[in-house]
This record gives sequence, structure tokens and C-alpha cells, in this order.
Amino acid sequence: MGTLAIYLNRQYLKFLGICHLIFVSLYFIIHFFERVDNFAESKVAAGKMAVFFIFQIPLIAVQMLPPAALIALIITFSLMERDNEIVALKACGVSVAGLCRPVLATSLGLAAILFILSEFVVPFASSLSNRIWRVEVMKQGPQQVQTRNHIWFKGAECIYYIPYFDNNKKLMLDPCLYFLDSSFTLIKKIDARKALWKGDHWEMTDGISLEAGHSGEYGLTRFERLNLFLPEPPETFILEKRKPEEMNLWELKAFARAMMEEGYDANRYLVDLNIKLAFPFVLVILALLAPTIALWKRRFSTPLAVSIGAAVCFLYLLVLGIARSVGIAGLLPPMLSAWIANGIFFLIGIYLLMAKNR
Repeated sequence: MGTLAIYLNRQYLKFLGICHLIFVSLYFIIHFFERVDNFAESKVAAGKMAVFFIFQIPLIAVQMLPPAALIALIITFSLMERDNEIVALKACGVSVAGLCRPVLATSLGLAAILFILSEFVVPFASSLSNRIWRVEVMKQGPQQVQTRNHIWFKGAECIYYIPYFDNNKKLMLDPCLYFLDSSFTLIKKIDARKALWKGDHWEMTDGISLEAGHSGEYGLTRFERLNLFLPEPPETFILEKRKPEEMNLWELKAFARAMMEEGYDANRYLVDLNIKLAFPFVLVILALLAPTIALWKRRFSTPLAVSIGAAVCFLYLLVLGIARSVGIAGLLPPMLSAWIANGIFFLIGIYLLMAKNR
């Protein structure tokens, strides 16, 4: 790494640390005063309230990193322009594109860090804080899909096929249970009109039992009521709704697949899955935009350049929000709706960089 790259990145990272701390602190303070009344009204212990707010910090830090990075870069290049350092570098043959290369490489590294935080730290912290909010403050249980259709589940003693499962009533309609031996030979099959959970067993009603005899032939038995003591309670078949930030990529993908298999609209989760992949790259795109914003006109003051940078961040979030809504509505493929904002601003950044580099 050359002297110029070291100098640029040192300045960039210094201002990034300051901006990120300011943005996270402001967000946290606003968030605290928005929620503290709810905790007071619910009489939640101070310790749990503290845990909630502490575990909200990783999500806030991830959300505030892109705007902090943009503002930090704008400040870096604006101050260099003010001190005529840009003029001196241009006189030495360094182009605007050459100035961008070191910060682009650093931004790519920051994008990797952002992705790692989003994958491993944010899901754990958000799950814990959201659980405290739902259970301790809102006095709710886990958010669950109330009904599920066409469930196949391999239990400890049998394989379940449940055409319809009602979580509220703890009820299966038209269940079919397959009991297999160690060689996967069917030894028993039970079909019933319904199965209702009775606290420690499933009460099967109005069904038939097909069971293999010693001679290998199957005998058919009808029953009006049959109690089955199986190790799988109703909670086994409940699909809990979770927010995208509570899941990593693999969990979100599996959750979306489960939603689709049960016949639910999973567009929201597919779009958010692709946004998880696309969002870290905004740091690289903003690193293309920041130098051109800061250096576009010599008469630009640093406060004006920062204001334009804030407007660019708002515009990016607006485009991303609109694209996400369109994707959730099914009007755009999930991948396109997640990446379209990055694509638009990447092309704008390349165009402005080429125009400024002339």
C-alpha cells in the first residue's frame, strides 16, 4: 500500500469512526426514548430493559454504517479540497479515479465486515431483544403461523402427513401416520378424521388402523376414538414467524422454503433474503459517489457536500424501499427488486466518476 493510500484510508477511517459513533448514538437515544415508556408501563425489570437496548446496538450499528461511510468520505475529500491537497495531487498526475481506488478497496473490506455482522451477530442479538419486546412488553407469545397445510414430518416413531394443522386448536384434520420398522417396511398405518391434543396424547377420532400381522398380511380395524401417546406435541408442527433480521441467510432461505411448501406467500422473505446479500455492497457504491459529490464544484462547502450526501442516502433508501415493496407485491422478481437500487446508484457513480475524471 502506497503512502497516498495509507493517508487516505487513515483519514477515512478516522472520520468513519467519529460519524458512526455519532449516528449510532443519535439513533440509540431516539430509540431509547421511544421505547422506555412501554417498558415502564409494562413494569419490566431494569435488567431486562438494559439487555433489550444493549442487544439492539448491533442492528443499529449495521444500519448506520453506510450513511456514516458516505459522510466520512465526503468530509475526507472536502477537507482535502479545501486544503488544496487535491490540486497538488492532480498536479502530480493523480486522477480522481486514482484517489478512489484506495477507499474502494477499504470499502470492500468494510462490506465484508458488514456482511459478517449481519450473518452472525445481528440475528442472535435481534432474536433476544425482539423476544424480550414481544413477551415482556407486549405480553405476547411467539408469533406463529396459525394454520399449516400439507405437512410431512418424520417423528421419533412414525412419519406424519397432516393435510391441515390448526395451531390455536391444536388440531390435525385428516392426519395419516406411517409406522415403519428398521428396514423401512410399513408395519402400521393410521388414518383419522381428526386428531386433537389432550395434554399428553393425541386423541384420534373416526378412523382406521392398518396393521401388519405375523404372516405378513395387513389387518384393518375401524375406531371411533384412539389415544396415541407419541413424543411429538403440537409445538413440533408450529411454524414460528420471525423477522428477517433474526435469521441468517441459511435460516431465512429455509424459512422461505417452508412457507412456500405450506402454501403461504414467501415473497417478503425471498426479497429480504436477496437484500441481505445486496445491502453490504452499498458501501462500495457510496465510495464511488462520495468523491464526486465532495469534488464536483470547488465552491461546494463541506456542510453543503454533507447535506447532498445525506440526500443521496435518503434517495437510496427510498428507491430500495419502493423496489422492496414492488418485489413483495410480486411485480418484480425478488433478486431484481433487491439489487435494482444498487444497480441504479452504481451506474450513477460510474457516470459521475467518469465525468469528473475528464
